[in-house]
Amino acid sequence: MRSSFAPRNGFALLKTPSYRQQATRRRLMAICAVLGLALASGLVGSLTAPKGEVMAKAAATGPFSYFPHQ
Repeated sequence: MRSSFAPRNGFALLKTPSYRQQATRRRLMAICAVLGLALASGLVGSLTAPKGEVMAKAAATGPFSYFPHQ
C-alpha cells in the first residue's frame, strides 16, 4: 500500500526557509538595492554632467575647499 504522505502528482513539498535564511535574504536584497541605486545615480550623473564646466571647476578649487584659490 502506498503511503498517504507520498506525493501523488510528482511534486514534493518544499521546506520553508528558516527565520535566519529569510533575514539574510532580506539583508542581501537591501544591500543590492542600495548598490544598484548608487550605480544608477552615478551613471546618470556622469552622463548628464557638462564636460567643460566640471573640468574647469575642478581645477579652480583646492582639494580641501569649496571656494576658488586666489
